[in-house]
Amino acid sequence: MVRYVYDFTEGGREMTDLLGGKGANLAEMVRMGLPVPPGFTVTTQACQVYLATGEPPEDLAHQVAEHLAALEREAGRRLGQVDDPLLLSVRSGARFSMPGMMETILDIGLNDLSVLGLARTPGRERFAWDSYRRLVQMFGSTVMGVDGALFEDALALLKRERGAADDTRLDTCDLIRLVDVFKDLVLEHTGEEFPQDPVEQLERAVLAVSSSWNGERARIYRRREHIPDDLGTAVNIQAMVFGNYGSDSGSGVAFTRDPATGSPGVYGDYLPNAQGEDVVAGIRNTVPLQELEQLDPVSYNKLRGYLQQLESHYRDLCDIEFTIERGKLWMLQTRVGKRSAQAAFSIASQLADEALITPAEALGRVTGDGLARLMFPRFDTTAVGEPIAHGIPASPGAAVGAVVFDSAEAVRRAATGEKVILVRQETTPDDLPGMVAAQAVLTSRGGKTSHAAVVARGMGKVCVCGADGLTVDVRERQFTAQGVIVREGTLISVDGSLGAVHLGAAPLVDSAVMRYFETGGGLPGPGAQPVVRDVHRLLEQADTGRRLEVRANADTPEDAARARRFGAQGIGLCRTEHMFLGDRRGLVEAMILAGSDAEREKALAALLPLQREDFIGILAAMDGLPVTIRLLDPPLHEFLPDRTELAVRVAEYEALGKQPEARDVTLLAAVNRMHEENPMLGLRGVRLGLVVPGLVAMQVRAVAEAVVERKRIGGDPRAEIMVPLVDAVEELRLVRTEVERVLAEVSDASGIAVECPIGTMIELPRAALTAGRIAQDAQFFSFGTNDLTQTTWGFSRDDVEAAFFSAYLDKGIFQVSPFETIDREGVGRLVKMAVAEGRAARPDLKIGVCGEHGGDPDSVHFFHDAGLDYVSCSPFRVPVARLEAGRAALLEAAASDDK
Repeated sequence: MVRYVYDFTEGGREMTDLLGGKGANLAEMVRMGLPVPPGFTVTTQACQVYLATGEPPEDLAHQVAEHLAALEREAGRRLGQVDDPLLLSVRSGARFSMPGMMETILDIGLNDLSVLGLARTPGRERFAWDSYRRLVQMFGSTVMGVDGALFEDALALLKRERGAADDTRLDTCDLIRLVDVFKDLVLEHTGEEFPQDPVEQLERAVLAVSSSWNGERARIYRRREHIPDDLGTAVNIQAMVFGNYGSDSGSGVAFTRDPATGSPGVYGDYLPNAQGEDVVAGIRNTVPLQELEQLDPVSYNKLRGYLQQLESHYRDLCDIEFTIERGKLWMLQTRVGKRSAQAAFSIASQLADEALITPAEALGRVTGDGLARLMFPRFDTTAVGEPIAHGIPASPGAAVGAVVFDSAEAVRRAATGEKVILVRQETTPDDLPGMVAAQAVLTSRGGKTSHAAVVARGMGKVCVCGADGLTVDVRERQFTAQGVIVREGTLISVDGSLGAVHLGAAPLVDSAVMRYFETGGGLPGPGAQPVVRDVHRLLEQADTGRRLEVRANADTPEDAARARRFGAQGIGLCRTEHMFLGDRRGLVEAMILAGSDAEREKALAALLPLQREDFIGILAAMDGLPVTIRLLDPPLHEFLPDRTELAVRVAEYEALGKQPEARDVTLLAAVNRMHEENPMLGLRGVRLGLVVPGLVAMQVRAVAEAVVERKRIGGDPRAEIMVPLVDAVEELRLVRTEVERVLAEVSDASGIAVECPIGTMIELPRAALTAGRIAQDAQFFSFGTNDLTQTTWGFSRDDVEAAFFSAYLDKGIFQVSPFETIDREGVGRLVKMAVAEGRAARPDLKIGVCGEHGGDPDSVHFFHDAGLDYVSCSPFRVPVARLEAGRAALLEAAASDDK
């Protein structure tokens, strides 16, 4: 018989896959001797069975009953007993943290009789009815499917009638009335009475929490965070402890360090006379955790001790939920806390300094995505006036967008390309689609541990919470701050680093980290910001350990110089077609329209010195480092005027009986002659060099003469010539012969030896499949993964991304776009085959990648595993690739040590 239930005393954090994060960490705290209310966990395996079959595992009810009986014996109370009932919480807990995305049900076990018994205890009458209304509300919406807004509306109406600012101002009679209203709502909308059997409540709650794994918001969150859909959630059943007993009770959330900045110290929120759900929901403004020291110094000191103990044990930032029940502190949850990118770098460095982790482990605690966020611009605080609102800086960064007041509007506007800011009193899990669509989240309630703050930090979104003086009126689609009315659609700027909100689009400046890279990324001076020192330190660690080189895609001397400042070890892709735009377009037109060899040679001769000067500048910027120059690649028709515009212009002249311009007629004939239905699979790449006489020779001569010029003045140029879009080795062989001929001519004429490695781009499936043959004539490979992805999938990127990619992501066909992260099963398999066959034919074959995947963090790890020598990406992503290349080597070493 499969075991589906484990007591908290039987587990530990090493059982996360089975017990989920929450269950495993509760068990770990029990193992550490911390005060944890007793309970047990239903495993993720039980959820997987239930979701697959629609029925719970056969023996699950029996196993739950056995553990419930043991829990009742330990508590000295029974579920549903009339005088002083045992009450239970039922909480989700997946393998990976998904804050607020699944369901929780509190106070299981109350019914019309047991609430009276609970209320008989002196001082607990109001508490009993408050707990019962919470149960009916949570159970009614989560288990029975009643719209949660109906309960909220009823509660809001009663508060208005009573003039109560929040629910703590409602008295016992109010709460009794509210329970009756809630039960009537359940009956009206389900046709079923609220269940009175506590065992039925428990069984249905367990299944409902399991089902919430497939709820809409949970699926949206998993897609964004790339969490597999088949993991399922564990369910934790635990004896209730109560923070809503009165002023000597309360609930809170704490972090061992500031999750927004990484600063040491105790950070968090506390809410007196409240349950934990009240804290994270942000329905009432919390007080800073430090105020607990005055409210209950004994509990505060114990909590600080537990925080230190947990951080030392987990060796990381910990996020803790706790409840104080009449002066007794209970620990309800811990996990490694989500943090901002700045905090991730700061905390990793601090823990390494404190010898809690090694420098290598510190590198494993940060990511390239986080580094990219630190490079984003910031608001220029010297150029903005006073903010219209100021709140808690819950997740740093700078965001500008139009104000919207609900998730649907955020999604609708974002789909049109508009940038939006989601403004709410507080967010709920149902706001997740809008949070994903928005540039930032602004709330008038809540603190650093509210739902909005935790989810925004996890997603890297800008967030300001609990903005003082901000009145949100969703009905009127406006908010008011300092007497200023801001209506939906108004542009505002949200500064998540300072917690400030400004009208209009505030001006941006480079972040401190970007300025550090722009100045060359050397050792930061004594006045450098801490985040810059942390980034420098961890990048040095990455550079020391990585095997992959990192080059840049750069087409101008300016881009090449920037790439070098950002740490590039050469250029992996110089796209020569970018050099033919602007004023030079006319020369390309002349080459295309040439009616004779002489005319063509004249046009090519005019292009030669321009190309040569380009290459001289790029080789100078990258002196001593390799520069891979790709021969002309795009279809030639891209250099000619638009076919339709030309045809219309000629037709208009003819319709008026006039003679069209001779040049227009000539151009139209050329455009028609070169028109292709699918030009990306037409006359481009190596095919151009074989069909257009003199084109390859002109480009190679420009490269060779640039090398000669640099050598004459003492430079160290290292040009490499790359032939694009090769399908067959015969194509490469013909072009290589031409390249070698021109290199020899320039060497003989100048008296300076010009030796340029000759290689090819592997960007077509046939090239990958015949890599062994192609390697016989190639000194290096560079994977063009953009085209390789298009041709492997049969996608035209420009057409399909807007047409149906969103549907493919929604349906789970993609977890992420194959143009964003390498498709390991298809494109990745072709890459690995080409690497293996290429190196078998030529062991010294240098292999890199120059598609956009070269700067994607996840793809960098794949290329490391596949045995490539380098990745190449845009200059701005070079630091990201450096960091991830170091992390890839670190993970490989760790995996090797585990064997």
